[in-house]
Amino acid sequence: MSHAAPAEGQPLPASLYADTARPAVATPPLSREIRVGTALIGGGFTALSAALHLAEAGHAVAVLEANAPGWGASGRNGGQVNPGLKTLPSEVERDFGPERGARLAHAAWNAPDLVFGLVERYGIACAAARGGTLRGATADDQIPALRQLADECRARGGDVEWLDGHAIAGRTGTTHYRAALLDRRGGQVNPLGLARGMAEAAIGQGALIFGGTRALSLRRAQGQWRIGTRAGAVRADRVIFATNGYADRLWNRLRRTVVPLSSAIVATAPLPPDIRARILASREVLYELGEITTYYRIDDAGRLLIGGRSTLASRSGPEAFPFLQRHARMLWPFLRDVQWTHGWNGHIAVTLDHYPHWHEPMPGIMACVGYNGRGVAMATLLGREIARRALGATTEDILLPPGPLRPIPFHAAWPLGVSAKVMQGRLADRLSRLRG
Repeated sequence: MSHAAPAEGQPLPASLYADTARPAVATPPLSREIRVGTALIGGGFTALSAALHLAEAGHAVAVLEANAPGWGASGRNGGQVNPGLKTLPSEVERDFGPERGARLAHAAWNAPDLVFGLVERYGIACAAARGGTLRGATADDQIPALRQLADECRARGGDVEWLDGHAIAGRTGTTHYRAALLDRRGGQVNPLGLARGMAEAAIGQGALIFGGTRALSLRRAQGQWRIGTRAGAVRADRVIFATNGYADRLWNRLRRTVVPLSSAIVATAPLPPDIRARILASREVLYELGEITTYYRIDDAGRLLIGGRSTLASRSGPEAFPFLQRHARMLWPFLRDVQWTHGWNGHIAVTLDHYPHWHEPMPGIMACVGYNGRGVAMATLLGREIARRALGATTEDILLPPGPLRPIPFHAAWPLGVSAKVMQGRLADRLSRLRG
Protein backbone atom coordinates (compact mmCIF):
# COMPACT_ATOMS: atom_id res chain seq x y z
CA MET A 1 0.00 0.00 0.00
CA SER A 2 1.15 3.53 -0.66
CA HIS A 3 -0.16 7.07 -0.86
CA ALA A 4 0.82 10.55 -1.93
CA ALA A 5 3.28 12.46 0.23
CA PRO A 6 1.47 14.94 2.52
CA ALA A 7 3.45 17.48 4.46
CA GLU A 8 5.91 16.24 7.04
CA GLY A 9 8.14 17.99 9.51
CA GLN A 10 5.45 20.52 10.36
CA PRO A 11 6.25 22.86 13.25
CA LEU A 12 4.59 22.25 16.58
CA PRO A 13 1.24 24.08 16.72
CA ALA A 14 1.12 27.07 19.06
CA SER A 15 -0.15 26.19 22.54
CA LEU A 16 0.57 26.71 26.20
CA TYR A 17 2.36 23.37 26.18
CA ALA A 18 4.60 24.39 23.31
CA ASP A 19 5.63 27.41 25.39
CA THR A 20 6.14 25.62 28.71
CA ALA A 21 7.02 21.94 28.15
CA ARG A 22 10.51 20.59 28.67
CA PRO A 23 12.71 20.77 25.54
CA ALA A 24 12.25 18.16 22.85
CA VAL A 25 14.78 15.38 22.45
CA ALA A 26 16.53 15.22 19.07
CA THR A 27 14.66 12.97 16.62
CA PRO A 28 16.24 13.60 13.20
CA PRO A 29 14.58 12.27 10.02
CA LEU A 30 15.37 8.80 8.73
CA SER A 31 17.94 9.04 5.93
CA ARG A 32 18.95 5.42 5.33
CA GLU A 33 17.53 1.89 5.29
CA ILE A 34 17.41 0.14 8.65
CA ARG A 35 16.32 -3.24 10.00
CA VAL A 36 14.38 -3.69 13.27
CA GLY A 37 12.09 -6.19 14.89
CA THR A 38 9.13 -3.80 15.25
CA ALA A 39 8.33 -0.55 13.47
CA LEU A 40 5.72 1.85 14.85
CA ILE A 41 3.95 4.42 12.68
CA GLY A 42 2.96 7.46 14.74
CA GLY A 43 4.69 9.31 17.55
CA GLY A 44 2.06 9.73 20.26
CA PHE A 45 1.57 7.96 23.57
CA THR A 46 0.68 4.60 21.99
CA ALA A 47 3.87 4.38 19.96
CA LEU A 48 6.11 5.96 22.59
CA SER A 49 4.87 3.63 25.33
CA ALA A 50 5.24 0.60 23.06
CA ALA A 51 8.73 1.69 22.01
CA LEU A 52 9.80 2.28 25.60
CA HIS A 53 8.53 -1.07 26.84
CA LEU A 54 10.02 -2.91 23.86
CA ALA A 55 13.37 -1.18 24.27
CA GLU A 56 13.39 -1.98 27.99
CA ALA A 57 13.16 -5.64 26.96
CA GLY A 58 16.13 -5.27 24.58
CA HIS A 59 13.98 -5.45 21.44
CA ALA A 60 15.03 -3.53 18.30
CA VAL A 61 12.30 -0.95 17.64
CA ALA A 62 11.89 2.14 15.47
CA VAL A 63 9.25 4.89 15.57
CA LEU A 64 8.35 6.84 12.42
CA GLU A 65 6.63 10.15 13.18
CA ALA A 66 5.65 12.53 10.40
CA ASN A 67 6.35 15.60 12.52
CA ALA A 68 7.70 15.31 16.08
CA PRO A 69 6.85 13.15 19.11
CA GLY A 70 3.72 14.57 20.74
CA TRP A 71 2.79 16.67 17.68
CA GLY A 72 -0.79 15.33 17.56
CA ALA A 73 -3.34 14.80 20.31
CA SER A 74 -0.72 13.45 22.71
CA GLY A 75 0.84 16.90 22.94
CA ARG A 76 -2.33 19.00 22.72
CA ASN A 77 -4.92 17.34 24.98
CA GLY A 78 -6.34 18.55 28.28
CA GLY A 79 -3.58 16.95 30.33
CA GLN A 80 -6.02 14.85 32.35
CA VAL A 81 -4.82 11.38 33.33
CA ASN A 82 -8.24 9.86 33.85
CA PRO A 83 -8.99 6.33 35.05
CA GLY A 84 -11.40 4.09 33.20
CA LEU A 85 -13.25 3.72 29.94
CA LYS A 86 -16.41 5.42 28.73
CA THR A 87 -18.48 2.43 29.87
CA LEU A 88 -19.12 1.08 33.37
CA PRO A 89 -16.88 -1.74 34.65
CA SER A 90 -19.88 -4.06 34.65
CA GLU A 91 -20.54 -3.24 30.99
CA VAL A 92 -16.91 -3.98 30.12
CA GLU A 93 -17.28 -7.35 31.86
CA ARG A 94 -20.50 -8.02 29.97
CA ASP A 95 -19.04 -7.02 26.58
CA PHE A 96 -15.72 -8.87 26.90
CA GLY A 97 -16.70 -11.73 29.16
CA PRO A 98 -16.30 -12.17 32.92
CA GLU A 99 -12.59 -13.06 32.90
CA ARG A 100 -11.20 -10.88 30.13
CA GLY A 101 -13.64 -8.07 30.86
CA ALA A 102 -12.60 -8.01 34.51
CA ARG A 103 -8.92 -7.82 33.50
CA LEU A 104 -9.60 -5.01 31.04
CA ALA A 105 -11.74 -3.04 33.49
CA HIS A 106 -9.19 -3.38 36.28
CA ALA A 107 -6.32 -2.33 34.01
CA ALA A 108 -8.25 0.62 32.52
CA TRP A 109 -9.37 2.04 35.87
CA ASN A 110 -5.86 1.71 37.25
CA ALA A 111 -4.07 2.88 34.09
CA PRO A 112 -2.93 6.15 35.75
CA ASP A 113 -0.64 3.98 37.90
CA LEU A 114 1.34 3.13 34.76
CA VAL A 115 1.58 6.75 33.64
CA PHE A 116 2.71 8.12 36.99
CA GLY A 117 4.99 5.11 37.47
CA LEU A 118 6.83 5.92 34.23
CA VAL A 119 7.06 9.58 35.25
CA GLU A 120 8.68 8.57 38.53
CA ARG A 121 10.93 5.86 37.10
CA TYR A 122 12.43 8.07 34.41
CA GLY A 123 12.20 11.42 36.19
CA ILE A 124 10.03 12.89 33.45
CA ALA A 125 9.54 16.63 33.92
CA CYS A 126 5.89 17.12 32.99
CA ALA A 127 4.28 19.02 35.89
CA ALA A 128 2.68 15.79 37.13
CA ALA A 129 0.21 15.98 40.02
CA ARG A 130 -2.10 13.28 41.33
CA GLY A 131 -4.98 15.19 42.86
CA GLY A 132 -7.65 12.87 41.49
CA THR A 133 -10.34 13.03 38.81
CA LEU A 134 -13.76 14.59 39.45
CA ARG A 135 -16.72 13.52 37.35
CA GLY A 136 -19.22 16.35 37.78
CA ALA A 137 -22.98 15.87 37.37
CA THR A 138 -24.56 18.98 35.86
CA ALA A 139 -28.16 17.68 36.15
CA ASP A 140 -30.14 15.46 38.50
CA ASP A 141 -30.80 12.82 35.85
CA GLN A 142 -27.05 12.10 35.64
CA ILE A 143 -26.80 11.16 39.32
CA PRO A 144 -28.12 7.55 39.23
CA ALA A 145 -25.52 6.44 36.66
CA LEU A 146 -22.78 8.27 38.56
CA ARG A 147 -23.82 6.55 41.80
CA GLN A 148 -23.68 3.20 40.02
CA LEU A 149 -20.15 3.97 38.85
CA ALA A 150 -19.18 4.90 42.41
CA ASP A 151 -20.62 1.63 43.74
CA GLU A 152 -18.87 -0.43 41.06
CA CYS A 153 -15.52 1.27 41.62
CA ARG A 154 -15.73 0.70 45.37
CA ALA A 155 -16.68 -2.95 44.84
CA ARG A 156 -13.54 -3.37 42.70
CA GLY A 157 -11.20 -1.69 45.18
CA GLY A 158 -11.14 1.82 43.70
CA ASP A 159 -10.26 4.77 45.95
CA VAL A 160 -13.33 6.89 45.24
CA GLU A 161 -15.47 9.33 47.20
CA TRP A 162 -18.99 10.63 46.62
CA LEU A 163 -19.37 14.41 46.87
CA ASP A 164 -22.73 16.09 47.27
CA GLY A 165 -23.52 19.52 45.84
CA HIS A 166 -22.10 21.38 48.80
CA ALA A 167 -18.88 19.37 48.83
CA ILE A 168 -18.24 19.74 45.10
CA ALA A 169 -18.96 23.47 45.30
CA GLY A 170 -16.28 23.73 47.96
CA ARG A 171 -13.74 22.09 45.67
CA THR A 172 -14.64 23.85 42.43
CA GLY A 173 -15.72 27.32 43.53
CA THR A 174 -19.01 27.03 41.61
CA THR A 175 -22.53 25.82 42.41
CA HIS A 176 -22.93 24.41 38.90
CA TYR A 177 -22.70 20.73 39.95
CA ARG A 178 -25.38 18.61 41.63
CA ALA A 179 -22.86 15.96 42.74
CA ALA A 180 -19.53 14.50 41.77
CA LEU A 181 -17.41 11.40 42.05
CA LEU A 182 -13.79 11.86 43.11
CA ASP A 183 -11.50 9.08 41.86
CA ARG A 184 -8.13 9.53 43.54
CA ARG A 185 -6.36 7.41 40.93
CA GLY A 186 -6.53 10.26 38.40
CA GLY A 187 -4.33 13.29 37.98
CA GLN A 188 -2.72 15.65 35.50
CA VAL A 189 0.40 16.28 33.43
CA ASN A 190 1.73 18.65 30.83
CA PRO A 191 1.06 16.14 28.04
CA LEU A 192 3.67 17.45 25.62
CA GLY A 193 6.23 17.25 28.40
CA LEU A 194 5.15 13.67 29.07
CA ALA A 195 5.43 12.72 25.39
CA ARG A 196 8.87 14.28 25.10
CA GLY A 197 9.99 12.60 28.30
CA MET A 198 8.74 9.21 27.12
CA ALA A 199 10.58 9.72 23.83
CA GLU A 200 13.80 10.52 25.67
CA ALA A 201 13.36 7.49 27.94
CA ALA A 202 12.74 5.20 24.96
CA ILE A 203 15.81 6.51 23.15
CA GLY A 204 17.82 6.04 26.32
CA GLN A 205 16.79 2.39 26.34
CA GLY A 206 17.86 1.93 22.71
CA ALA A 207 14.76 2.75 20.66
CA LEU A 208 15.16 4.64 17.38
CA ILE A 209 12.77 7.57 16.90
CA PHE A 210 12.68 9.45 13.63
CA GLY A 211 10.82 12.76 13.42
CA GLY A 212 9.91 14.47 10.16
CA THR A 213 9.55 10.98 8.67
CA ARG A 214 6.18 10.10 7.20
CA ALA A 215 5.51 6.48 6.23
CA LEU A 216 4.70 6.63 2.52
CA SER A 217 4.48 2.99 1.45
CA LEU A 218 4.20 -0.46 2.95
CA ARG A 219 4.83 -3.72 1.16
CA ARG A 220 5.87 -7.29 1.84
CA ALA A 221 9.35 -8.13 0.58
CA GLN A 222 11.60 -11.14 1.25
CA GLY A 223 9.65 -12.28 4.27
CA GLN A 224 9.68 -8.85 5.90
CA TRP A 225 7.64 -5.68 5.83
CA ARG A 226 9.25 -2.68 4.18
CA ILE A 227 8.11 0.87 5.02
CA GLY A 228 9.23 3.45 2.50
CA THR A 229 9.88 7.04 3.55
CA ARG A 230 11.04 10.12 1.67
CA ALA A 231 14.73 9.49 2.30
CA GLY A 232 14.98 5.99 3.69
CA ALA A 233 13.20 2.76 4.59
CA VAL A 234 12.56 0.43 7.50
CA ARG A 235 12.49 -3.35 7.21
CA ALA A 236 10.68 -5.01 10.12
CA ASP A 237 9.11 -8.28 11.21
CA ARG A 238 6.01 -6.41 12.32
CA VAL A 239 4.50 -2.98 11.71
CA ILE A 240 2.14 -1.29 14.15
CA PHE A 241 -0.10 1.64 13.24
CA ALA A 242 -0.48 4.00 16.20
CA THR A 243 -1.91 7.02 14.37
CA ASN A 244 -5.27 7.45 16.15
CA GLY A 245 -7.00 10.72 15.10
CA TYR A 246 -4.27 11.49 12.58
CA ALA A 247 -4.49 8.26 10.56
CA ASP A 248 -3.96 8.97 6.87
CA ARG A 249 -4.54 7.14 3.60
CA LEU A 250 -1.56 4.82 3.88
CA TRP A 251 -4.08 2.42 5.43
CA ASN A 252 -7.33 3.96 4.34
CA ARG A 253 -9.61 1.29 5.78
CA LEU A 254 -8.10 1.89 9.22
CA ARG A 255 -8.59 5.66 8.86
CA ARG A 256 -12.29 5.10 8.19
CA THR A 257 -12.86 3.01 11.36
CA VAL A 258 -12.66 6.04 13.65
CA VAL A 259 -14.30 9.46 13.65
CA PRO A 260 -11.91 12.37 14.18
CA LEU A 261 -13.29 14.94 16.62
CA SER A 262 -11.67 18.22 17.52
CA SER A 263 -11.12 19.29 21.10
CA ALA A 264 -10.14 22.85 21.97
CA ILE A 265 -8.50 24.33 25.05
CA VAL A 266 -8.03 27.88 26.29
CA ALA A 267 -5.73 28.90 29.11
CA THR A 268 -5.39 31.90 31.38
CA ALA A 269 -2.38 33.64 32.77
CA PRO A 270 -1.47 32.45 36.29
CA LEU A 271 -4.41 33.32 38.55
CA PRO A 272 -3.98 35.46 41.66
CA PRO A 273 -3.47 33.33 44.78
CA ASP A 274 -6.88 34.21 46.27
CA ILE A 275 -8.68 33.05 43.11
CA ARG A 276 -6.44 30.02 42.63
CA ALA A 277 -7.35 28.84 46.12
CA ARG A 278 -11.06 28.73 45.18
CA ILE A 279 -10.78 26.43 42.14
CA LEU A 280 -9.49 22.86 42.49
CA ALA A 281 -6.97 23.84 45.13
CA SER A 282 -5.77 20.24 45.52
CA ARG A 283 -4.90 20.01 41.79
CA GLU A 284 -7.86 17.79 40.96
CA VAL A 285 -9.03 17.62 37.35
CA LEU A 286 -12.71 17.76 36.43
CA TYR A 287 -14.80 16.75 33.49
CA GLU A 288 -18.51 17.41 33.26
CA LEU A 289 -21.04 14.72 32.53
CA GLY A 290 -23.58 15.34 29.80
CA GLU A 291 -24.02 15.13 26.07
CA ILE A 292 -21.10 17.46 25.33
CA THR A 293 -18.41 17.47 27.98
CA THR A 294 -16.33 20.35 29.21
CA TYR A 295 -13.20 19.69 31.25
CA TYR A 296 -10.73 21.78 33.18
CA ARG A 297 -7.83 21.86 35.61
CA ILE A 298 -5.41 24.23 37.32
CA ASP A 299 -1.80 23.64 36.28
CA ASP A 300 1.40 23.91 38.31
CA ALA A 301 1.68 27.65 37.64
CA GLY A 302 -1.91 28.34 38.69
CA ARG A 303 -3.31 28.72 35.18
CA LEU A 304 -6.85 27.61 34.38
CA LEU A 305 -7.06 25.31 31.35
CA ILE A 306 -10.61 24.62 30.14
CA GLY A 307 -11.53 22.57 27.10
CA GLY A 308 -14.37 21.13 25.06
CA ARG A 309 -15.48 20.15 21.56
CA SER A 310 -14.67 22.48 18.65
CA THR A 311 -14.55 22.70 14.88
CA LEU A 312 -12.24 20.34 13.02
CA ALA A 313 -10.48 23.31 11.41
CA SER A 314 -7.15 24.10 13.05
CA ARG A 315 -7.35 27.30 15.09
CA SER A 316 -5.22 29.03 17.67
CA GLY A 317 -5.21 32.03 19.96
CA PRO A 318 -7.11 32.84 23.17
CA GLU A 319 -10.07 34.35 21.26
CA ALA A 320 -10.46 31.42 18.84
CA PHE A 321 -12.87 29.54 21.12
CA PRO A 322 -15.18 32.11 22.75
CA PHE A 323 -17.64 29.45 23.93
CA LEU A 324 -15.02 28.14 26.37
CA GLN A 325 -14.40 31.58 27.82
CA ARG A 326 -18.17 32.05 28.17
CA HIS A 327 -18.47 28.73 29.98
CA ALA A 328 -15.68 29.71 32.37
CA ARG A 329 -17.38 33.02 33.17
CA MET A 330 -20.66 31.18 33.76
CA LEU A 331 -18.92 28.87 36.23
CA TRP A 332 -16.90 31.59 37.91
CA PRO A 333 -18.24 35.14 37.43
CA PHE A 334 -15.25 36.39 39.41
CA LEU A 335 -13.05 35.48 36.39
CA ARG A 336 -14.58 38.22 34.22
CA ASP A 337 -11.33 40.24 34.24
CA VAL A 338 -8.94 37.32 33.87
CA GLN A 339 -6.36 37.41 31.07
CA TRP A 340 -6.63 34.60 28.52
CA THR A 341 -3.25 33.90 26.93
CA HIS A 342 -3.53 30.74 24.79
CA GLY A 343 -6.00 28.75 22.72
CA TRP A 344 -5.48 25.70 20.49
CA ASN A 345 -7.19 22.55 19.23
CA GLY A 346 -6.44 19.11 17.80
CA HIS A 347 -7.99 15.81 16.79
CA ILE A 348 -8.98 12.90 18.98
CA ALA A 349 -10.39 9.64 17.61
CA VAL A 350 -13.68 8.13 18.71
CA THR A 351 -15.24 4.78 17.93
CA LEU A 352 -18.92 3.99 17.59
CA ASP A 353 -18.85 1.51 20.50
CA HIS A 354 -16.70 3.81 22.72
CA TYR A 355 -13.95 1.19 23.09
CA PRO A 356 -10.39 1.32 21.73
CA HIS A 357 -9.97 -1.01 18.77
CA TRP A 358 -7.16 -3.51 18.25
CA HIS A 359 -6.65 -4.95 14.75
CA GLU A 360 -4.40 -7.70 13.38
CA PRO A 361 -5.67 -8.21 9.82
CA MET A 362 -2.63 -10.19 8.66
CA PRO A 363 0.55 -11.59 10.19
CA GLY A 364 2.92 -8.86 11.24
CA ILE A 365 0.45 -5.97 10.90
CA MET A 366 -1.26 -4.45 13.94
CA ALA A 367 -3.11 -1.28 14.87
CA CYS A 368 -4.54 0.19 18.06
CA VAL A 369 -6.71 3.29 17.75
CA GLY A 370 -9.74 5.04 19.22
CA TYR A 371 -9.27 6.26 22.80
CA ASN A 372 -12.45 8.33 22.95
CA GLY A 373 -10.94 11.13 25.03
CA ARG A 374 -9.13 8.82 27.46
CA GLY A 375 -5.84 8.77 25.58
CA VAL A 376 -3.24 9.81 28.16
CA ALA A 377 -3.78 6.77 30.35
CA MET A 378 -5.32 4.31 27.88
CA ALA A 379 -2.84 4.88 25.04
CA THR A 380 0.05 4.43 27.47
CA LEU A 381 -1.54 1.22 28.75
CA LEU A 382 -2.26 -0.21 25.32
CA GLY A 383 1.20 0.77 24.12
CA ARG A 384 2.49 -1.54 26.82
CA GLU A 385 0.14 -4.25 25.54
CA ILE A 386 1.50 -3.77 22.01
CA ALA A 387 4.96 -4.41 23.40
CA ARG A 388 3.76 -7.55 25.17
CA ARG A 389 2.19 -8.82 21.94
CA ALA A 390 5.32 -8.08 19.91
CA LEU A 391 7.38 -9.95 22.50
CA GLY A 392 5.23 -13.07 22.15
CA ALA A 393 2.07 -12.71 24.25
CA THR A 394 -0.90 -14.49 22.70
CA THR A 395 -4.06 -12.70 21.63
CA GLU A 396 -5.77 -14.33 24.63
CA ASP A 397 -3.20 -12.82 27.00
CA ILE A 398 -3.45 -9.19 25.92
CA LEU A 399 -6.13 -6.90 27.30
CA LEU A 400 -8.00 -6.18 24.05
CA PRO A 401 -8.98 -8.94 21.64
CA PRO A 402 -8.19 -8.26 17.98
CA GLY A 403 -11.30 -7.27 16.06
CA PRO A 404 -12.17 -6.94 12.37
CA LEU A 405 -11.74 -3.68 10.51
CA ARG A 406 -15.18 -2.13 10.07
CA PRO A 407 -15.01 1.15 8.14
CA ILE A 408 -17.79 3.49 9.19
CA PRO A 409 -20.44 3.97 6.48
CA PHE A 410 -20.50 7.43 4.90
CA HIS A 411 -17.31 8.26 6.79
CA ALA A 412 -16.71 11.48 4.84
CA ALA A 413 -20.06 12.86 6.04
CA TRP A 414 -19.33 12.30 9.73
CA PRO A 415 -17.71 15.69 10.40
CA LEU A 416 -21.00 17.40 9.47
CA GLY A 417 -22.93 14.96 11.64
CA VAL A 418 -20.57 15.52 14.54
CA SER A 419 -20.98 19.30 14.28
CA ALA A 420 -24.75 18.90 14.39
CA LYS A 421 -24.44 16.49 17.33
CA VAL A 422 -22.34 19.00 19.26
CA MET A 423 -24.97 21.71 18.80
CA GLN A 424 -27.77 19.28 19.68
CA GLY A 425 -25.86 18.06 22.74
CA ARG A 426 -25.25 21.55 24.07
CA LEU A 427 -28.96 22.28 23.78
CA ALA A 428 -29.85 18.99 25.48
CA ASP A 429 -27.48 19.75 28.35
CA ARG A 430 -29.04 23.18 28.86
CA LEU A 431 -32.56 21.70 28.89
CA SER A 432 -31.48 18.95 31.31
CA ARG A 433 -30.11 21.52 33.73
CA LEU A 434 -33.29 23.55 33.50
CA ARG A 435 -35.41 20.48 34.25
CA GLY A 436 -33.16 19.61 37.19
